[in-house]
Amino acid sequence: MLSGSRSRLGGALGLAALLAGLGVSAPASAAPKDTGGRAVTVEEARLDRAAPQEILRRSGFDSRAPELARALGKARSYDQARRLIEREGRSLWRGAVGRAQGRGPAGGDLSRDDDRPLYWARLGMTRELRQWEPTRFSLGDERRARLIDALETTSRGQDDVRFTGRHHGKGIKRVLVTGFDPFTLDRDVRISNPSGATALALDGTTIRTAEGPARVEAVTFPVRWQDFTDGEVERALRPVLPRVDLFTTISQGRVGRVDVERTNGAWRGGFPDNDNASRTEQVPVTDPASQPQWTTTTLPYKAIADAETGRFPVYDNTSVTEIPAGGTRPVMQPDGPTEGSAARAGGGGDYLSNEIAYRATLLRDRLGLHDRLPGGHVHTPVLQFGAGNTDPATGAVTDPEFVRNRLDIIAQVRNILRTAVSAS
Repeated sequence: MLSGSRSRLGGALGLAALLAGLGVSAPASAAPKDTGGRAVTVEEARLDRAAPQEILRRSGFDSRAPELARALGKARSYDQARRLIEREGRSLWRGAVGRAQGRGPAGGDLSRDDDRPLYWARLGMTRELRQWEPTRFSLGDERRARLIDALETTSRGQDDVRFTGRHHGKGIKRVLVTGFDPFTLDRDVRISNPSGATALALDGTTIRTAEGPARVEAVTFPVRWQDFTDGEVERALRPVLPRVDLFTTISQGRVGRVDVERTNGAWRGGFPDNDNASRTEQVPVTDPASQPQWTTTTLPYKAIADAETGRFPVYDNTSVTEIPAGGTRPVMQPDGPTEGSAARAGGGGDYLSNEIAYRATLLRDRLGLHDRLPGGHVHTPVLQFGAGNTDPATGAVTDPEFVRNRLDIIAQVRNILRTAVSAS
């Protein structure tokens, strides 16, 4: 999930240039519309397109939103509604994880490794909740927002990180990974995000490493500037980072390669998010007076880049874009930031993948964990459709090459984690 405001040679390719190379155009505006009650969001409005409906139908996740609507109709109080929302959110997350890992019925012919049923089902559920008008009690905007937040939190696994019991014994390493929703959906609403698929595939699994078993827990995040401004990353990760042995945030990056991002920058470049909102500013965090312009990875980047982890080449990406001390114009620096510079893009760009890496590593440092907790960001290859299936207007929602590419990315991230744990 790279920058949408620039293109850099030798560093992270700008998202605008990346998308141009894939033959897609600038984002179209998708205005929210009223479906009989409260106005839905830009993101929720995309549900009515053919591809999301097909993805839901072919995975069996098309029943999730209607089931929630029926259950909400029976809620007699706000507290009962909240318990219902939390239960249904956790059920959605665990159902998506189980489907991705081969447990239970597939629900249809869509490949099990697909992350998109979770994304579209969640939006269907938030839309139902946003439109719901209870008859047995009043529900103001503030309490409705709390219910939506509870659904977002539980359906992303953010309250389901478990390093306990037999998974917390002596010699068992604890690894946390994060993924993202699909994005740039106005260019191609069929899009899948391999980082989200990886999170589903790895959540709760054990990886065998040279240092013994490693238990992996995963959470996902939205592609929305406002959620990051509101501190969602810090709320989700603060209780977890002191308990893990390694973490990596993950997102989709460049075509045909993996990047381990060395440096993260405190800058938002303005590329539109999934609600078509844009932000160009310094990354907003608590205690801005002590905010650094740059944070760095503590992952064993050399070991990861040198290892044979899969079919995609892996790079230790050191480049950034900065305004040098005393300067006024952005300059690309291939070997990292210079002293006193102002960030304009980390190795991972100036979009939300850079921001999650910046926030997670800044949190690591503010918790005093820099010298003992390996953590950073990994950019996966872009997940591409097969030849002959690249036109969003006429293409199918899946194809064999698309599935193979996603499975290969998931397998390579698993091997990267194995390498990182062994090297750390």
